[in-house]
Amino acid sequence: MSSVSFESITQAGARIRPYIHRTPVLTCAVLDRMAGATLYFKCENFQRAGAFKYRGACNAVFSLEDNDAVRGVATHSSGNHAGALARAASVRRIPAFVVMPDNAPSVKVAAVQSYGAEIAFCKPTLEARKEVLEKVVAKTGATLIHPYDNPQVVAGQGTAALELISETGELDIVMAPVGGGGLLSGTAISTKALLSHAMVFGAEPEQADDAFRSFKGGVLVPSVNPNTIADGLLTSLGELTFPLILRFVDDILTVSEDGIKFAMRLIWERMKIVVEPSSAVPLAAVLECPDRFLNRRVGIILSGGNVDLNKLPWTGK
Repeated sequence: MSSVSFESITQAGARIRPYIHRTPVLTCAVLDRMAGATLYFKCENFQRAGAFKYRGACNAVFSLEDNDAVRGVATHSSGNHAGALARAASVRRIPAFVVMPDNAPSVKVAAVQSYGAEIAFCKPTLEARKEVLEKVVAKTGATLIHPYDNPQVVAGQGTAALELISETGELDIVMAPVGGGGLLSGTAISTKALLSHAMVFGAEPEQADDAFRSFKGGVLVPSVNPNTIADGLLTSLGELTFPLILRFVDDILTVSEDGIKFAMRLIWERMKIVVEPSSAVPLAAVLECPDRFLNRRVGIILSGGNVDLNKLPWTGK
């Protein structure tokens, strides 16, 4: 599996520019005071398909040769990558086949359906996802676009940090949530190329801390029965993303479920924007580990805004 370079990220930026939103970078004086730091939020909740995932999916779809593209693309995903790939395929006017766990959030299932993808549901385990996906690919001949263990996907995700840094200039720390590691890998490569002195932190739920344990131990630890409201961060690091994270990321911080809920509600109430739980994990880390961020300029990628409004974490439902 080929790796990812800063050059491939800049090429991805040029390739996907006609198809994506250049999302805004927002600030919030209240959150700055609470954190004791200057925070810059890259709002990928405003991205097409509602999450940063559209960047990587778009880059992967538009990197395909025509004779491969005509057979379509396939993936497994709990939601955001599924919606992103389905939308990117619809823009290129090729088929999309998506394997989703049967407990995926309804808002994300509806989004995938609205983009015209064909969904195959499976049990909510990684083994079940892979098994059903293999059958779909064998039947259709579609190109497998992995949610994060794909060089074109990681390169596309790295364009968010590219835009963030071009707008904010010097930053001391850049943060992203980490599930499969595509966003964090791409973010780290872009950051280290543009701001060699800046630190890159991943943020992860304590109750889904496989990336933290993998990073600290230097050996890939799979995610087993994660239990977190941050449903976008349930997957394990991959063969591509883990080495990139070991090489380019400075640390991974873990946060409590209460911290995620608190940070998510703060963003809704203070910034007046809709984010999903996974997006709030980096802010939760800033608030739970204040000494790491005091008086620093911190860039945070808000990863997405696809929320089931019937199951907001502070309603108790």
